[in-house]
Amino acid sequence: MIGREASITRKTSETDITLVLDLDGSRDINVTTGVPFFDHMLHALARHGRFGLTVDATGDVEIDPHHTVEDVGIALGQALRAALGDRIGIERYGFAYAPLDEALARVVIDVSGRPYLEFTGTFPEPVIGQDFAASLVEEFWRALVVNAGLTVHIDLLRARNSHHAAEAIFKAGAIALRGAIRQTGDSDVPSTKGVLA
Repeated sequence: MIGREASITRKTSETDITLVLDLDGSRDINVTTGVPFFDHMLHALARHGRFGLTVDATGDVEIDPHHTVEDVGIALGQALRAALGDRIGIERYGFAYAPLDEALARVVIDVSGRPYLEFTGTFPEPVIGQDFAASLVEEFWRALVVNAGLTVHIDLLRARNSHHAAEAIFKAGAIALRGAIRQTGDSDVPSTKGVLA
């Protein structure tokens, strides 16, 4: 299962997104969404997940970053699902803790084919930076999880700074995802059912 990659184009009346995901080859990262803090989080996700990611997104950010964040999550989830294909020979499960100063996050991932997100934790500040609502962190992960077909539990265990909290979540998510999609060399689907769906 070499060369797991996918390209997704998503165009709506609110956003226009082109996304390229490369799980095994290039680790180049080029992200432009018009939402600087979100770019920072996507860069962290790709860097610590050790995959290549290109995102070129424009959206109605003059209204709110919400549509851009959610639609990039949808596109990334679709790309991940496509790149993983039948999911033969992957580890399937991944988990990680990641700290950032006082913040600590835990993410557990099952590449199950069954979309479910459990998100627990409270951001200490409702807005990160100038206009990034902390609630958009959960919205991004929900969009990704649903469209990739993942079961994900995210726990923000502690934080006093919402920037630190969000970054800890994205880094833990990246490391957990890296573990879950790791190629084992096996030639079967890691499921007693014989299918991940």
